Amino acid sequence: MSQFNVYSSASINVYEFLSNGVTPQCMVWDKQQKLHLLAAQQPDESGQVVTTDVAWPVSQHKLIITAKSIDKSCIDALMSAIGKLLMAMLPINQVAGYQSIELLLTQDIAVDSLAPLAARYQLDINKQTNFPDLNKPGLVVLDMDSTSIQIECIDEIAKLAGVGDEVSEITELAMQGKLDFAESLRARVAKLKGIKLSLLDSIANDLPLMPGMTELVAQFKRHHWKIAIASGGFTYFADNLKQQLNLDDAISNVLAHENGVLTGQVNGHIVDAVVKAETIVKLAEKYGIEPSQTIAIGDGANDLLMMQQAALGIAYHAKPLVQDKADTSINHGDLASIITMLAR
Repeated sequence: MSQFNVYSSASINVYEFLSNGVTPQCMVWDKQQKLHLLAAQQPDESGQVVTTDVAWPVSQHKLIITAKSIDKSCIDALMSAIGKLLMAMLPINQVAGYQSIELLLTQDIAVDSLAPLAARYQLDINKQTNFPDLNKPGLVVLDMDSTSIQIECIDEIAKLAGVGDEVSEITELAMQGKLDFAESLRARVAKLKGIKLSLLDSIANDLPLMPGMTELVAQFKRHHWKIAIASGGFTYFADNLKQQLNLDDAISNVLAHENGVLTGQVNGHIVDAVVKAETIVKLAEKYGIEPSQTIAIGDGANDLLMMQQAALGIAYHAKPLVQDKADTSINHGDLASIITMLAR
């Protein structure tokens, strides 16, 4: 285990010290609740040696904070809110346009108790529990509608058919888990009967990507991860997205059509919550990925089983039901912030 000297200096601004690029470094409390700065080398000439050969703090209770910017006022607010539970604060890390900081605690804390602070500073605060290793090959599977892209494709088709309000109401109930997904999908698709297939091109050729999606894909690929879409939506759009972003796989439903017109039916087995969960297992086996190296990202009730099947389930700007059951939640950042969270 690496050993370090502890220095203390009233002239050092904590935020500046954590951000100055000197590593390894962290902020620690002693038994008298006095703040010390721990580093591999003396931070400046004014630093006074407190003690030598101190081991890096170890804690089973960790919080990962991510945001566009974590300034000194934010750090002060975190320290005030967490109080004596704070054992150490590791250095600020910056990846993909976001900053993250890791807090080591002496005991567990309810993340909900920090919700007002998170809202004030636009922070995503999550417990770090067995995160996959970003530097090892892995698999990430994303929902498509309202996760990878900003729209619900079936709602957009419904607008073309003049039944937008009817279909969007059913969609919302399904995403909240108040309707059986397969049943709700058939009911919505039935309302699309008679739509010309060519009209779908206006949607498929201009899919509005979710902010951070391009960066998320680029970063995962840089780390040799496989990336796939598992969607209760349709191949007409999922296959287009796969090609656009050079994804490894896309699993989705097939809209039935005859003579260039939608029949109002779905061909084959419907991609529901069970199929999405099975997709995690099948793709991990296909690519030789360890189960501990799998991530699922979604926003609706139909994604819950997939998120539970993965080693890490991430609720992205999700319905309350999904946030309550997910391992982690992103409520303020975009998709790129997930990379920053994993890169700790």
